[in-house]
Amino acid sequence: MADITSKPEVLRQAVASGKIQLKPSTITKIRNGRIAKGDPIAAAEVAAVLAAKNTPQVLPFCHPIPITNVLTEADIGRSSITVRSTVRTTARTGVEMEALNAASTYLLTVWDMVKPYEKDARGQYPDTRIVDVRVVTKSKG
Repeated sequence: MADITSKPEVLRQAVASGKIQLKPSTITKIRNGRIAKGDPIAAAEVAAVLAAKNTPQVLPFCHPIPITNVLTEADIGRSSITVRSTVRTTARTGVEMEALNAASTYLLTVWDMVKPYEKDARGQYPDTRIVDVRVVTKSKG
């Protein structure tokens, strides 16, 4: 773990994004509230907040820091959902990993909730994939 003792506490923010590609028929089911497990967007928003707050439990070298805000914004397209996760804190270290964890967990939650609609006849996921997970911006001060 990096020693951040001498660093000052400052406002820090990171934005991460990612995309899940789905069948257009699955997107239609999401839009029409026809997912048996419930609303994947609402569940994913909650999961993203929990993921950001619990990042040090998943990534062993991340510092536990006081998360002051987690915001997720989704864009539902014809065959994909793109999420942007913004995480803020006032701390000695940044929140890039927390933002990445939030975005990734958001997308994984959507996948988990739509699995039955994405499987082919052999039980595989030929059309489903999570792509382009990345840090969009980070700032401090």
